[in-house]
Amino acid sequence: MKKIIVAIFGIAAALSLASCSKKSGSASASKDGIVTLKGIIDLVPHQEIIDYAAPALLKEGIKVVTLQDASDNLGNEKTANGEADFNYFQHKPYLDSVNKQNGWDLVSVAAIHVEPISLYSDKYTKLSDAPKNAVIAVPDDGTNEYRGLKLLNDQGFIKLSEHSLSALDANVGDIVEYLKPVKIVEINAFQIIPTRADYDLFVNNTNKILESGIKTNILAQESPDSPYGNIIVTKANRANDPAIQKLVKVLLSDDVQQWIKNKYNGAVIPVK
Repeated sequence: MKKIIVAIFGIAAALSLASCSKKSGSASASKDGIVTLKGIIDLVPHQEIIDYAAPALLKEGIKVVTLQDASDNLGNEKTANGEADFNYFQHKPYLDSVNKQNGWDLVSVAAIHVEPISLYSDKYTKLSDAPKNAVIAVPDDGTNEYRGLKLLNDQGFIKLSEHSLSALDANVGDIVEYLKPVKIVEINAFQIIPTRADYDLFVNNTNKILESGIKTNILAQESPDSPYGNIIVTKANRANDPAIQKLVKVLLSDDVQQWIKNKYNGAVIPVK
């Protein structure tokens, strides 16, 4: 009887270990040799890029299944706990901050594209037309507020403190001089587009403009060598997973990178 109980316990333990290993290790292939990667992916342009790359991924033996569109911390949490194999919706400075806050071991495998933050207007077609005392909306979240204020700094509207520029972190309190008479309003990034009629100019990410479908004028854009490339993120122990590496290989291929360039006409910039 003891031997039977020990044997049953041993089988159960082995099955449990196998289950844990499968959840935390490499993605497993199906009978047809196709490896399915579960991803949490933003809608625009991320999902569109993945959809375009799907045939090339299939040739590499990879199928991507989107669990849901990204929701910031939720997307990272599900990647950290193994519910998702990877996510694709954020840049590295944001990832670094949430890793630090939550104690996650998520890593960037590769940057795929840049969504340059831009200065827009429904009322004016060029910066020189902007009136004195123009009201400018900027996102109020840490990284994007810095990017917006840095853009206004580079365009000669304001002067940011040297400390904020070196720390890559700023809010309106870090403005040491207004070089042009403007009023800057900090507002939730998701509220900028619905309330844009209240502002002469507004700063936002290009993906939010693309998702909304609005037609507006780009007056200025951050440099394409921005450190804010959107990245493929996975757990540290999955970074060298062959399936993840094949995903990155296809997304960085000349074909996919050229498609990004052609599709978005500068609103989204391929990293290559």
